[in-house]
This record gives sequence, C-alpha cells and structure tokens, in this order.
Amino acid sequence: MQIEKAERYVLGQLESRLDRTLFYHGIHHTLDVVQASAEIAALEGITDGESLALLRTAAFYHDSGFMATYQGHEEAGCTLARAVLPGFGYSTAQIDTICGMIMATRIPQSPKNALERIICDADLDYLGRDDFESIAATLFEELKARDMIDDIPAWDAVQVKFLEAHCYWTSSQQTRRDTAKQRHLLQLKNTARAL
Repeated sequence: MQIEKAERYVLGQLESRLDRTLFYHGIHHTLDVVQASAEIAALEGITDGESLALLRTAAFYHDSGFMATYQGHEEAGCTLARAVLPGFGYSTAQIDTICGMIMATRIPQSPKNALERIICDADLDYLGRDDFESIAATLFEELKARDMIDDIPAWDAVQVKFLEAHCYWTSSQQTRRDTAKQRHLLQLKNTARAL
C-alpha cells in the first residue's frame, strides 16, 4: 500500500473540488478525524500496522463523497475509494474493510467491528470536546446554506435530539468524552428552556 500517495491524492482532490460552503465537512474535519482516529486507536490498544493503515486511509476518504453529493456521500466515498485505491496498491479485501468503515459513519451509525467503532467515534469526537460550540456553529452554517435548517432555536432542538440519541462506541471515548458531551446537552436544554 502506498498510503502517503493515497492520502496526498485525496487531499488534493478535496482541496480543489469541495464546495466552499462545506463549513463543517471541509478538509479541516477530515484532518480532525484522522487525528482523532489515531488517538482512539492508541487508547483502544490497536497496534497492528495494517489495521492502523486501513483506519488512517478510511479517515482520509470517509467524507470524500461530498465532492460528488451531499446526501449519500458515504456511498460516493466508497465509489471513489474503489476506483482509486487499487492504483495505490490496496487489495480488494483492504478496500472492502475501508468501505466498511466509511459506511459505518453514516447516521445513524452502525459499526460492526473495532475499527468501525473507532472511526465512528472519531467522526463525532467533537461532541465531547471543549470546541463543541464553535464546531457545531460551522455545521449550522453549512446546513443553513443548504436550506436544511431555519434558525438557531430549530438547530438547538436538532442538536438536543442528536446528542440524546448518540452514544460513543469505544470504552476510551465513553471515558474521555461522555462527561463533556452531557454538559453540552444540558447547556442546550437550558438554552431552549430560556427561550
């Protein structure tokens, strides 16, 4: 596997082809998920070189489908992965594993193995971080630009519902992020009650 070439390829594509109104799902989010997935894998004790390489590749490609479509971007990301990764020395089985991880991030998340649980948790790592509000604001702007949300009160209601339904899949994320996530949920509920 020519991992670095596969990464450089997709980053170049994302840089030139992503819609500039993807305020949340931009390259910064992809790089955030790459970083978070490596952190979580380490906390979860994943040391196998191939597993870590496939996880990293999946993190780089997990939102690449946004170059083609907003709805159903996971399938589009898998289509891209299947088209380009063989040229970087990835086997069909390795690409199947990568696509399993990409598809697991679709909401509602449905991870079936340890690597899929890790990338799901990395994709929504921000829910339990101190930068939650600033990152959530970028998602609001992205959805508003697509007429998918009307205003802040509606957005707060969506976030409350989402946070109430969400659970981290790995024990390390449950330990590391659940307390802050619950604090964000409480703040959103208090804001909604104050209106």
